Amino acid sequence: MNKAEILKNLNIEALNEMQTKAFNAAQKNPNVVLLSPTGSGKTVAFLMPLLERLDPNVKGVQAVILVPTRELALQIETVFKKMGTAFKINACYGGHSTKIEYNNFRTPPAVLVGTPGRVAFHIEEGSFLTDTVTSYVVDEFDKALEMGFQSDMDYIINSFEHLAFRMLTSATALKKIPEFTGLENPERIHFLKSTDVQPDLTFSQVISTTEEKLETVIKLIGKIGKDTILIFCNHRDAVSRISETLTKRGVANSAFHGGLLQEDRERAIMKFRNKSAHILIATDLAARGLDIPEIGHVIHYQIPEKEDAFIHRNGRTARMKAKGKAYVMVTNEELYDFINPDMPIEDLNGNYQIDNKTDFKTVYISAGKKDKVNKGDIVGYLIKTGGLTKEDIGVIDVRDTQAFVAVNTKKVKALLTALVDTRLKNKKVKIEIARD
Repeated sequence: MNKAEILKNLNIEALNEMQTKAFNAAQKNPNVVLLSPTGSGKTVAFLMPLLERLDPNVKGVQAVILVPTRELALQIETVFKKMGTAFKINACYGGHSTKIEYNNFRTPPAVLVGTPGRVAFHIEEGSFLTDTVTSYVVDEFDKALEMGFQSDMDYIINSFEHLAFRMLTSATALKKIPEFTGLENPERIHFLKSTDVQPDLTFSQVISTTEEKLETVIKLIGKIGKDTILIFCNHRDAVSRISETLTKRGVANSAFHGGLLQEDRERAIMKFRNKSAHILIATDLAARGLDIPEIGHVIHYQIPEKEDAFIHRNGRTARMKAKGKAYVMVTNEELYDFINPDMPIEDLNGNYQIDNKTDFKTVYISAGKKDKVNKGDIVGYLIKTGGLTKEDIGVIDVRDTQAFVAVNTKKVKALLTALVDTRLKNKKVKIEIARD
C-alpha cells in the first residue's frame, strides 16, 4: 500500500509540514526527536516512517510504541488500523485483560503499542520475542518521564538487540535525552514555536467569587451552548462536584480523572467523542494523550500551578488550524504570573440556560471482537434489523466482548423495541442504553 492510499484512508489530503519533515528525517537518520505541540499530528508523523520499516515476511513484533497513558495507546491503535495496511497492531496496558493480551500474542502483531509497565511485563513473561524488534517510538516522552516510567523504558529499550530506528516525540522541549534511549546524534524536528502549527485561540477571563464559582461555570456553559466544552480542574473532588451538579440538572456530561476505574474513564471519553455528552470535566490527566478532537472551548475552572500545564490544557482546543476559545475563571485568591491580567472579561449578564438535549445517545451491545463482530456487522444489523439509516448511526466502538454505538437520540426508543430477541451474527445479544 502506497502513501497516497494510506492518507486517503485517514481522510488526509497531504502530510503537513511537520509530518513531512519528520518523514524525510527518518529516511536519512535512524535517530529522530520530534518536538511539536499537542494536536499537530504527531501520531501520523511517527506511524508513517514506522510503516516504511515493516517487513511483511517477518513473523513477530517489529516495532514497539511506548506511551504514558492507556488512552493514548488506544488512540494510536485506532489510527494505525484506519490506515488500512495489512499489518497487525495490538495495544496492551494496565487494566486490560492479560489473558486477552496473551492470546493476541499467539499471532504476534507487527506493531505493539502500550504503556511501559505492561510492555515490560510481557517482555519478562516472554509473551513475545524481542529479537525481531528493529524500531521503537516513545510518544509523549516528556510525559512518560514525568510519570516515572524511566526504569521500565530503560529495561524495555535495552532488551531490543537489533534496533535500527529510534524516535522520541514530545510536546515540550527536552533539556536532556537520557542515555538509555540509545539515540546518537539525533535529527531534531522542532515545531514548538512554528507559526504554521500555532493555534487560533482566543482568551477571556471569568470573574467569580469562590462561593459562586460553581453557579458561574454553569452560567458560562449555558452561554456557550451545545459546542464541545472541556472543563479542567486541579482536584478530583471538583470534577465530581461539577459533574454531579450537571447530572442532577439533567445535563449529559462525562467526568474523567485518575481515581475512576479504567472502564469508567474509557466510557467517559467515548461518550464525549461520540457526542452523547458535549461536556467533559477532567483533571490534567486529560490535557495530553487523548483522542478528543474538535473541542471548541476549554474552561480553566481551577488554574494550574505551572504554566506548562496551562499550555497543555489549552492545546486541547484550536487543534489542526481550527479555532478555539479558552476561559480562565479568576477569583481574588488566585494570582499567577502566566495569566494575562488584561485579557477581556467574559460578560455573563443574561439569563443563560443549558440546552440538555444531545443529538446522540450511546447504545450498548453485548458482543465484540471475540465474537467476530466488527463495525460493518453492527451497521448492517442496526439498519436491516433495527430500521436505522446510516445518518442515524454515529461513532462505533468495538471492544473485546462488547460494543458501543452512538445512535440518533430520536431513534433510540424505537431501535431498542425493534431489536428485542434478535440476533447479531447468530448470537443473541443484549442491547440497552449504556450506563453512565
